[in-house]
Amino acid sequence: MKVVISQPMYFPWVGMLEQVRLADVFVHYDDVQYVRGFFNRVQLKRENGVSWLTVPLQNFHRGQLINQIIIDDRVDWRSRHRDLLKLAYRNAPYRDDVLALVDLVFSEKMISLADLSRASVESLSNYYGLMMGKTVVRSSDLKIGGKGSERLLALCKHFHATSYITGHGARNYLDHDLFERSSIRVEYMNYRKLKYPQLHGDFTPFVTGLDLVANCGKDGIRYISSDSIDWKEFL
Repeated sequence: MKVVISQPMYFPWVGMLEQVRLADVFVHYDDVQYVRGFFNRVQLKRENGVSWLTVPLQNFHRGQLINQIIIDDRVDWRSRHRDLLKLAYRNAPYRDDVLALVDLVFSEKMISLADLSRASVESLSNYYGLMMGKTVVRSSDLKIGGKGSERLLALCKHFHATSYITGHGARNYLDHDLFERSSIRVEYMNYRKLKYPQLHGDFTPFVTGLDLVANCGKDGIRYISSDSIDWKEFL
């Protein structure tokens, strides 16, 4: 049983979709402290370079959990993001698929960043059929306490994990031996960053997964192919 525990991100890069693909259980880690990153913003490749799609936050203060953060709807950021995507991909073969995915997410009236980011991840994953046969949950629904590595381990044990697959940031804090003692194998993503046909100059993998949709459509699934490696090999 392979478990992935990841903080939800706004229309994330392909690497996040690859984590979903490898998981038997995917946990949206939505009740942990928000830090500046890709949870409310993502890079978009345009004719004049890379820019950001950023979801504005209302009354945000340090120490808030992701599922406590409220989206600032006093500005019409949804229309702006849609217009930017429409312009960036006006010559892309699957632009309409991108707009349909965005419209699907935006059609739900969500007030929390956690819900918006979760819906973003799942819309891209469902487009490529990556959610089929998987257990997908929110950590906030599980009521499993603890901090740091101990809580991650508890979540894995809850699902009888044999492997815990994580992104590269965990190398700085994860207690690998703690998992070893519980006979749960820690694996890190081995990102392949496969090049796919992409508009606007030299290829970059670190943009929204909507870019893969725009350029490749459903055939983009063949570029979602990274695997994972044992933590000892990774470190």
